[in-house]
Amino acid sequence: MSLEKNKDIVRKMYEAVNKRKLDLLGEFIAPDYIDHTEHLRSLEEVRKFLSSLIKSLDFQITIEDIIAEGDKVWVRYTLTGTHIGEFYGLAPTGKKFTESVVYIFRIVNFKIVESLQVSNPLDLLMQIGVIEYTEKAEKLFPKDVK
Repeated sequence: MSLEKNKDIVRKMYEAVNKRKLDLLGEFIAPDYIDHTEHLRSLEEVRKFLSSLIKSLDFQITIEDIIAEGDKVWVRYTLTGTHIGEFYGLAPTGKKFTESVVYIFRIVNFKIVESLQVSNPLDLLMQIGVIEYTEKAEKLFPKDVK
């Protein structure tokens, strides 16, 4: 097992997503892949999920950090884009967003077999104008904490 090879698999998978080449995902993701966050249970479910996201959010993924150890690859990336279509039943707002995401992938035989995501979906929903940041929330959780 090569740690650099495992990181390269993840990099190439994100390149395919950024280029909207979802037909290439089978080169990187196992057919019986499990996503514990989005509750996806196969490569085909991943393709359907990403197709839906692409129709909803015109986005790009920028890898900020990537670390490998054993059969795991940790990735921190920035997701930037615009809300252009229905997103989880929410009408498009045309608003831009930026979200930090951390994914942990497990790789076996040069394929991603499992993952877990850490992100803040409430922040994304606030940025696209679906959730209002109230005065009370501002007092409890100031946006501009340095």
